[in-house]
Amino acid sequence: MPYVVTEPCIQCKYTNCAAVCPVDAFREGPNFLAIDPNECIDCDACVSECPVEAIFPDDEVPEKWEGYIELNERLAEQWEDRVINETQDALENADEWATKEDKLSELQEEW
Repeated sequence: MPYVVTEPCIQCKYTNCAAVCPVDAFREGPNFLAIDPNECIDCDACVSECPVEAIFPDDEVPEKWEGYIELNERLAEQWEDRVINETQDALENADEWATKEDKLSELQEEW
């Protein structure tokens, strides 16, 4: 049961979650983080570190964000060489974006 990063992370990219991951399961994109389901050990350490509550176990992802299960898997593979395991500054205007909804169109997959 790997964990999944969902829509609230888009355009925010707070990295507290990645810094506490004991197995370096997080992958970094331009404006989103993904969790590699093959690396995640289901430890739950990242969930409480996410200030926008974007991380869920894959069997508890809200229905409206179920597509993020496959998206995390695909992006983790695409960004396999972009392991992130330390805290970085959030994106500019992250606090403003944190409260917005329907942000999937804002997701940037390419650097």
